[in-house]
Amino acid sequence: MALKDIRGLAWLGEMTRRDMLAFVPAAGLAGYWYGLAGAILVVSAAVAVSWLARDPGFGTAPEVPVLDPATQLPLRAAAETALDAALDDTAATSRGTAAFVIGFDDGAALAASAGEAGFAQIRRRTAERLHGALRENDLVAQLEDGRFAVVLAPVRRADLESVLQIAARLQAAVEVPLSLDASTVYVSVHVGFCLLSRTPARNGAAMLAAAEAAADEAQRLGPGAIRAFSSEIAQVARTRSDLVAQAGAALEEGQIVAHFLPQLSSDTGEISGFELVPCWLHPERGFLTAAEFEGAIAACGLHARLGEVLLYQGFAALRGWARAGLDTATLALPISLHELRNPKLPERLKWDLDRFETAAARLHLLVPETAAQDTGQEMASHTVTKLAQLGCNIDLAGFGNGPAPISAIRKFSVRRLRLERGFVAHVDTDPEQQRPVAAILSLAERLGVETLADGVASVGEHAMLAQLGCGHVQGPAIARAMAYEDTIDWIERHRAKLHATPRLGRKKR
Repeated sequence: MALKDIRGLAWLGEMTRRDMLAFVPAAGLAGYWYGLAGAILVVSAAVAVSWLARDPGFGTAPEVPVLDPATQLPLRAAAETALDAALDDTAATSRGTAAFVIGFDDGAALAASAGEAGFAQIRRRTAERLHGALRENDLVAQLEDGRFAVVLAPVRRADLESVLQIAARLQAAVEVPLSLDASTVYVSVHVGFCLLSRTPARNGAAMLAAAEAAADEAQRLGPGAIRAFSSEIAQVARTRSDLVAQAGAALEEGQIVAHFLPQLSSDTGEISGFELVPCWLHPERGFLTAAEFEGAIAACGLHARLGEVLLYQGFAALRGWARAGLDTATLALPISLHELRNPKLPERLKWDLDRFETAAARLHLLVPETAAQDTGQEMASHTVTKLAQLGCNIDLAGFGNGPAPISAIRKFSVRRLRLERGFVAHVDTDPEQQRPVAAILSLAERLGVETLADGVASVGEHAMLAQLGCGHVQGPAIARAMAYEDTIDWIERHRAKLHATPRLGRKKR
């Protein structure tokens, strides 16, 4: 039977309830005394009374749980409700429960590389694996940010040791390589959880939020981390919330400023440029790095405004260095994926270049390697191409760490490849580190692309990188990021040191 037929029968049954039978004699008498018009009048009155006296729930569709379209998992509300029920159970018994939040370590990059359909399939397979690692009455839910929530149905033992074992089991189940479109995908996940004894309040929303805060901390610790909610994590979460509330005012009041990290040529030792490093000079918490306040900027939707402020300070610094006689120095400016998705970025940058009378060639735009992927980053890829056509130098960050194709170097007219700290660390003492670095440097040389090593922390690393052929270096071994005012003095000191360094020449006969 069709749904509309069922609804029709339900309507008929509702409108012909037993208490409506009293109108039947009245309709007959009205028809006898007043004819058809009288009968119609009484029947109309009966229908009106029946409608007004109907069941308040009549015609209302039964409540259906809302599910995530990709994973068919219930959403946050279901997880909070399940936790409320579990907490009620534990209050009446001696049993315990726990809330888990599982997230991909680099969800944005994974989504970009797999594409929308591929990432949906990865999430669906992940949901299946979580179900397979749990009991039938445990709940798996999908959260808004691509993470998964797991609610542990009440158990006899839910202490730190046993819950840690469950977290590790969930992580191991998810991280098994999976097949996607004839290719193998490797994922890593972080896990945060909250024990019943540590929940900030005895309700599902608070316990789930605590597990999310623990997951945030695990994600910051690095790939594959597991963290339990604690008072320290609660304090970090409160601090982050405060930063979100203060970010807008801090940006307009000049608390968020550009510092500059010197870059040296490995061939000559001369200053080749500076990288712009944003920082927050917080009146109470002191110096905050970009990693510490990036989340607050994103939460406030201030990426574009931050970019404008930093770009202005960067151009002003370039003009100041030119007045100090360093008119060949370049400025490396990190550009986020969020900014690259703005099609107006090239136009805005061109306007700023004209306003400050600066050549585009003095800018090195540092783009993440995820922007070079063919799937899911069409807008970012288009913007990078336009920036290169503008005359800006394109630096590709993270090359060798991800799936960026070599063809992207030609596609974007990449001028320089950047080696991250993971490649640079201990390169002077570890042959296993030297091999991949040498391979990347050799590839860059064959492609006619410059190279820069980031995070150089010792003289030994600097010397080995120069020996292997890395063109430029930056990091603590050279100098730390500094305010613009300090760069002028540093430039003079570095020049004096270069002039004082004895140089080897040919021996005269």
